[in-house]
Amino acid sequence: MARGPKVELSEYEQKRQENIAKTQALLRTLELEAAQAGIAPSSKAASKAKAKSKKPAPKKIKEEDTGPRRTSSRLRGIVADSEVAKRKAEDEHDAFREAERAKRQRVSGDLNLSDILVAGRSWDQGGNFLRNVRETKPYERTFDPDDVKETSDKELKALREKMSGLELWEDYEPNEIKITPERIYSMGFHPTADKPLVFAGDKMGNLGICDCSQKASEVKQEDDEEEDEKEGPAITTFKLHTRTICTFQFSPTDANALYSASYDSSIRKLDLAKGVAVEVYAPVDKGDDDPLSGVEIASKDPNMLYFSTLGGTFGMYDMRTSPQKSAGLEIFQLSEKKIGGFSLHPQQAHLVATASLDRTMKIWDLRKISGKGELRLPALVGEHESRLSVSHAAWNSVGQVATASYDDTVKIHDFSGCGDWKTGTTLTDDEMEPATIIPHNNQTGRWVTILRAQWQEQPQDGIQRFCIGNMNRFVDIYTSKGEQLAQLGGEGITAVPAVAKFHPSQDWIAAGTASGKLCLWM
Repeated sequence: MARGPKVELSEYEQKRQENIAKTQALLRTLELEAAQAGIAPSSKAASKAKAKSKKPAPKKIKEEDTGPRRTSSRLRGIVADSEVAKRKAEDEHDAFREAERAKRQRVSGDLNLSDILVAGRSWDQGGNFLRNVRETKPYERTFDPDDVKETSDKELKALREKMSGLELWEDYEPNEIKITPERIYSMGFHPTADKPLVFAGDKMGNLGICDCSQKASEVKQEDDEEEDEKEGPAITTFKLHTRTICTFQFSPTDANALYSASYDSSIRKLDLAKGVAVEVYAPVDKGDDDPLSGVEIASKDPNMLYFSTLGGTFGMYDMRTSPQKSAGLEIFQLSEKKIGGFSLHPQQAHLVATASLDRTMKIWDLRKISGKGELRLPALVGEHESRLSVSHAAWNSVGQVATASYDDTVKIHDFSGCGDWKTGTTLTDDEMEPATIIPHNNQTGRWVTILRAQWQEQPQDGIQRFCIGNMNRFVDIYTSKGEQLAQLGGEGITAVPAVAKFHPSQDWIAAGTASGKLCLWM
């Protein structure tokens, strides 16, 4: 075949080719100099790298079907930009949206734990967890051992030494304890004092359960695993909801019953003895989207369910009535903006404290409910307004309310005389002012769960105290007077332990991170 005429290179192309040649020559020279100096990579080192032991291949996890697959229009004979192609694109888009909506749709009916197991040990009646039961500056401390030593009050010093002496679970480091697949939003202990049994709810509706009495030697290691790869503790995970489990509470009258509230608008009762999760509350219309933000059961009336929503409403529901009827349900619009959290007074369950995005903490009296329609509300006892939004409000057993807000404070309000309040009592602005204000960094940002002050329900020594996550990767403990007792940390904490909770009676603290890891001090 005859070749075409030789094309002359332009002046620019000739210059470019010369530069390439010079660069390649320079690289060859540098390689020779490096070899002579003995700093070039040797073939021996390369062979060592190849000879490294291979880690066992990770087990393939079956992925969920994310929706209809895309198909080629060209192979199906559909002309681009035609009406048929447009209809095909619209159908695929509608199918994808429907698949996404179906994944977020709450599931009604009872759920058997064996059917919703995500990971961990399988559930059985005889061998479950209850068989043995009876600006951020990472790692910079704001409270240290010197503060404990310098304490002059003997009783306070003894309590500080006791709480500061709590240590991380010795068998496992926090970065080895992945209790949930996603970011932790709620945390708590089973009420038993026999062993630390920790529960955690995450962003995708998973409930993780970890028996923290297990020892590292009890977990079997595979023979082909490398010695430096330590396996974490045995953890079981259930898909209890389709969206975030924002909070949960154990029944005050039945330790085997756990009530969980979710952004999927439902509340479920998990019966640990039977292994069944029953839906006890949800909007009648499955299409209604009313994400929940809190749930509580009163100790004196275990049939009454109280809940709050991100839409600013507060509800009371008698679980003895049919879920399809509204006879046992009352809902009040307590705020125009979301209620981040609420709590009932442990002894005076008619008193409710709510915290809202509207920057207020309010006290309500359920003994007096008046008005009609949307104006039907419980009696407002009083309110306190902060500079920025209030994340949570928590009563303790002696009548104090702790709040955490985005103005970087934890406030403690003293209503110790609330047992004497008559129906219709109102408090002045001065009476609603906090007794103690604690400076505390609450700027969690987008990727860290909101910090909440959580009281210990039944402290054995009678001294009221609460814990709250610290943005410097600690957990802080304070008394009701605002005195700091401890700042808990330790090795292996690689993220903010934002969701912190006391055991109801034991001096055990569990805290969860955005990566689903558990930090446990005992």
